[in-house]
Amino acid sequence: MKSMEALFGKVSGGLAVVACIIGIVLAASTGIIASSIVLLGTISLPIMLRQGYNKSISLGTICASGTLGILIPPSIMLVVMADQLAISVGDLFMGAVIPGVLLGVLYIIFILIYGFIRPEQLPLAKDRPPFTWIMVWEALKSLVSPVALILLVLGSIFLGITTPTEASGLGAFGTVLLAARHGKLSIQTIKEVTLETFKMTGFVFGIFVGASSFALVLRFLGGDEVISKTLMSLPFSQYGVLILILLVVFILGYFLDWIEITLIILPLIAPVVSQLGFSVEGYGKVENPNLVWFTICIAVCLQTSFLTPPVGFAIFFVQGIAPKDVLLIDIYKGIIPFVIIQVIGLVLVVIFPELVTWLPGLVYR
Repeated sequence: MKSMEALFGKVSGGLAVVACIIGIVLAASTGIIASSIVLLGTISLPIMLRQGYNKSISLGTICASGTLGILIPPSIMLVVMADQLAISVGDLFMGAVIPGVLLGVLYIIFILIYGFIRPEQLPLAKDRPPFTWIMVWEALKSLVSPVALILLVLGSIFLGITTPTEASGLGAFGTVLLAARHGKLSIQTIKEVTLETFKMTGFVFGIFVGASSFALVLRFLGGDEVISKTLMSLPFSQYGVLILILLVVFILGYFLDWIEITLIILPLIAPVVSQLGFSVEGYGKVENPNLVWFTICIAVCLQTSFLTPPVGFAIFFVQGIAPKDVLLIDIYKGIIPFVIIQVIGLVLVVIFPELVTWLPGLVYR
């Protein structure tokens, strides 16, 4: 944060841009959003507020950048989706790279335009140092450790050396080495991390059991056939049905977490999309490109659910680490432009399926 802050110090909104870049790096390192948002908020929010940044834009930037972890691989959500639909995790991971990075770039473009139009809302630091090439070197050097961790996890998956489960073990081992390198590894740290891991695993498996039981009963009673016949009988084109499905998922995201939607809703609507006859062009060895493209569309849609009240988890994560004078209404105002940007990103993915299918076809050709 410090090295990149110095590098972007002469750009209006530079701190927010740095937060977006770090959000992308964290997303490719963790696969979850809670730790990314808490870390981003703890490090960058006090600096932005102290420099006079608009409170809502600062909060919105942290919320949106932190949610990239649920889309950019190694996203846990994509692993669960691949398991539910019996498609390749590698295809989903590679298919999500361009949409995820695209959203990050759109965030940065918005911040730069906003800073150009309203520079008083994203002011420059008064004590900013002059630019030197040493700043570039320090910024690149600071990225070595996280990039190495990203290559260890994703590289082993993309090269076919490990499965996602085995890669997560490599990631944990690499993180332990980084903690030791920075003098942060201790018995107490290992104890706390182990306990938190057990608790999180228990929570997730509890949701899996409940959601799977609900889905089983729904299918036994013929609910999946009712949903399929209802959607197929609508007087819409194939894209009309797709838009309706994405709209329903978007609205459900206001009230439900991605786990419930992925485990219950996704397996019910995916067969309908397969029957709609989309002709998404696949490249290389991408199996079932239609389903891969549709799943990434749902993933982008579900990322938005982390920002939308009343159950937008990113909002409450930020509220938990923000100063006491930060109100929920400040966060709501800040997320509005970023939700609009995410909808624009979703529209681009729907219109241009190649954003999803090109990279996995290129890698696995």
